Amino acid sequence: MQTQDLSKFEKKLIIRQIQREDFKTIIELQKICFKNMIPWKIDQLESHLNIFPEGQFCVEYDGVVIGSCSSLIVNFDEYNDQHSWDEITDGGYITNHNPDGYNLYGMEVMVHPDYRNMKIGKRLYEARQELAEQLNLKSIIIGGRIPGYKDYADQMSARAYTQQVKDLNIYDPILSFQLRCGFSLKRIIRKYMPDDKASLQYATLMEWNNIEYQSKGTHQFKTAFHVRICVIQYMMKKINAFEEFAHQCEYYVDVAANYKSDFVVFPEIFTTQLLSFVDQETSSQSVRMLTTFTDKYIAMFTDFAVRYNVNIIGGSHFVEENGHIYNIAYLFRRDGTIDKQYKLHVTPNEKQWWGISTGDNIKVFDTDCGKIAILICYDIEFPELARLVTQKGANIIFTPFCTDERQGYLRVRYCAQARAVENQVYTVIAGTVGNLTHVENMDIQYAQSAIFTPSDFSFPRDGIMAECTPNIETVIVGDIDLELLKRSRTSGTVTLLKNRRIDLYELKEKKDE
Repeated sequence: MQTQDLSKFEKKLIIRQIQREDFKTIIELQKICFKNMIPWKIDQLESHLNIFPEGQFCVEYDGVVIGSCSSLIVNFDEYNDQHSWDEITDGGYITNHNPDGYNLYGMEVMVHPDYRNMKIGKRLYEARQELAEQLNLKSIIIGGRIPGYKDYADQMSARAYTQQVKDLNIYDPILSFQLRCGFSLKRIIRKYMPDDKASLQYATLMEWNNIEYQSKGTHQFKTAFHVRICVIQYMMKKINAFEEFAHQCEYYVDVAANYKSDFVVFPEIFTTQLLSFVDQETSSQSVRMLTTFTDKYIAMFTDFAVRYNVNIIGGSHFVEENGHIYNIAYLFRRDGTIDKQYKLHVTPNEKQWWGISTGDNIKVFDTDCGKIAILICYDIEFPELARLVTQKGANIIFTPFCTDERQGYLRVRYCAQARAVENQVYTVIAGTVGNLTHVENMDIQYAQSAIFTPSDFSFPRDGIMAECTPNIETVIVGDIDLELLKRSRTSGTVTLLKNRRIDLYELKEKKDE
């Protein structure tokens, strides 16, 4: 008897995490599901995957995405019950996502109308519930639309309408479904989504409690999350071998480790000190000679990061890749892993003297102290970059710099301080001092390295956590508090990230298609 081929009858239904290649399909799906409402933007979906990929699900049926849901983690006690969708999702970018929070907040669930009798929505809700259990979250909270209310608004209040739905006297396509999924109605929210005309801007605050939840302690919030940073104001002076350079670097890493620092930060292109013992003909040739030390430089700092148990921002170094020279800042994590950020804006001086090429990728790095970014020197003077990395979740922006005189230094300093205020982040600048009389175009240096904070009552009076004495070889060590930063973004004197007028303007990163 011939065996029947069953595969031709199969139609596979998969619940999985959203991928970048799903973005355009999800946006088109949203336009179908929520007509007359503003759909996702690509950069919002990109932000979801950068910040909390585990919380973004879709349903794929026979190779086609037919449903999706998005979420983030919050401490809901930090928000008012009468919150708006924009407020609790940071305008859909979820940069307020708190991995240490207690509640999973559901932003959206949608199912293609042609597949709404296949329990797709229920499967998505179950995926969220499984995630809440896996992450030991206390509950799932949602602001649920009530699109059926428009047909009853002239007869009863929103509160009366929801009660009628609870009593099964009225069917609402969303509220009735959420009640069947085990959610309880907590209260009515007004002005939740301005473009939700069907619900007349009303929503229901709904909660599903995780009965498997294990208490994380008696305190709802952390008192503090301190991160200690050691900044090296590095003296550029003549040396005679790579071993001398390595000895100086190890000395400072050891100092940082002795103070139990989480990060140690070196300046931009401080490896040009190696040129003081290399024969040079032209500046461009000397830079290519400098790139031959790249492997030694990377091996050295990788070893230091692991051996001294400290994350190292290894300043920056000129690196040759595919015939081009780039100015690259490396992150050497204390677990032995390495990442890198290319300098994105090359100064006229770098281009003229050294022929440096620009990088094209704006990155945010995960560390054991949260998300960070590195903007090398000139890059901090472009406010768009700091806003983009903040939108991707960075709480600390490190800026290794190298400036020859005070005016150049002040451009870096003032811009770093402005970025800290604008984005409610910490910024750290680390520069070179001294003279390299044997190296062309690196003869003089000016710096006053520092750690900057936002400007509010909770932070130091001048927004300066610590700063070096100008133009001497020294270090500073300072503690920043990521929990304090989080609270200031929610309830500070000013809340710049929350108060952005995204209805008037937006900033997004251009990506290769």
